[in-house]
Amino acid sequence: MSLSGSMNTAVSGLQAQASKLSTVGDNVANSDTTGYKRVSTAFSSLVVGSTGSGTYNSGGVQTTTVNSISEDGSYQSTTSGTDLAIKGDGFFVVKDASGSVFLTRAGDFQADQSGYLVNSAGYTLLGYSYENGEPASVINGFEGLEPVKIQDDSISANATANATISGNLKSGEAAVTGTTPASGGSDYTFKSSMVAYDSLGNANQYDIYYTKTNDNEWEASVFRTSEATAGTNFPYTNGVLGSTSLTFDDKGKVSGGDAFTFTDNATNPPQTINIDMSKMTQLSAASSSTGTVDGNGASPASSVAVDSSGNIVATYKDGSTSNLYKIAMATVASPDNMKAVSGTAFQVTADAGTVVVGFANTGSFGSIQAKTLETSNVDLATELTNMIQSQRSYSANSKVFQTAADMLDTLISLKR
Repeated sequence: MSLSGSMNTAVSGLQAQASKLSTVGDNVANSDTTGYKRVSTAFSSLVVGSTGSGTYNSGGVQTTTVNSISEDGSYQSTTSGTDLAIKGDGFFVVKDASGSVFLTRAGDFQADQSGYLVNSAGYTLLGYSYENGEPASVINGFEGLEPVKIQDDSISANATANATISGNLKSGEAAVTGTTPASGGSDYTFKSSMVAYDSLGNANQYDIYYTKTNDNEWEASVFRTSEATAGTNFPYTNGVLGSTSLTFDDKGKVSGGDAFTFTDNATNPPQTINIDMSKMTQLSAASSSTGTVDGNGASPASSVAVDSSGNIVATYKDGSTSNLYKIAMATVASPDNMKAVSGTAFQVTADAGTVVVGFANTGSFGSIQAKTLETSNVDLATELTNMIQSQRSYSANSKVFQTAADMLDTLISLKR
């Protein structure tokens, strides 16, 4: 190798160590940045050319920046309910002010002046709205996503459309021999009630009568409470609104009749509600009933919370709750090949693979933890060690350059 080749090799070594020192500096500077992913420098040999005998004319070293995006950081508890962390695979889907979509693990979100969730880097969180029912993700794109808004001073009401009722019907009860409520009678085994909301936010109570009609068979009938006869309940003004025949297997689990609907014509417009009783049991314990009902009354939201599945749930002043959004999560086949951009966010590239969008706790996606932040995955001890190594290698390359320069001066002096 010529003296000039040795000098070029030393220069490439200096440049490589300077590049490494730059990544070390970035890592140290961002060691406390939420969601930051460590960057390292990989070295590989560089051959510029060779002679026919196989000896090199010139060589050196080249560097490549390597992202550790797929490596999780540690987790830190906070007091803010909108601080979010992903435990497991996946990224939050966010957009910048221009509308460009990126992925990030920086979940330090706060409501801005308009009520939208924005992290400290200015990226707005995206999700799917519950306005038109249970959201479904677009598995291979970002269509349908919209900014997540958690603050709204306006009063809203959502009509009940679905109710899920669970509980137990005591297996030892005797079958009723009289006329059941669904047939216009008043003989029943167990009674419970639920509250639903109409399109104007009015709360309406419904009585649910359970009547054992045979072994492993129960009749469930729904009536509007306000239509009951004073003192005796029966008869109800407009009679039964809907009923079903529940059947149970030999293990006490529902085997049929668990889903039905009823329509209340007393509301304006008439309201139809779907009932799911698939979680009911028939065991020897006392009869009981519980459940959940969607919709909410006419009141502003008093608070919001985020569950582990990414549902943003509003609690209203009347105590009712409603799902507002479902936070979207995304991943790619090779996350380390995404392009890092300012603000601890990443842009999907062709090398990273096709983006897959889904929800927390489904498929390969992890869970979302509220009041938690993922810190950087930088290890300061490692970075300081790399800094010392880089400085020593830089110094050694400078000695090679200086020595080659001295030898070249000696060679030139031979001509004098």
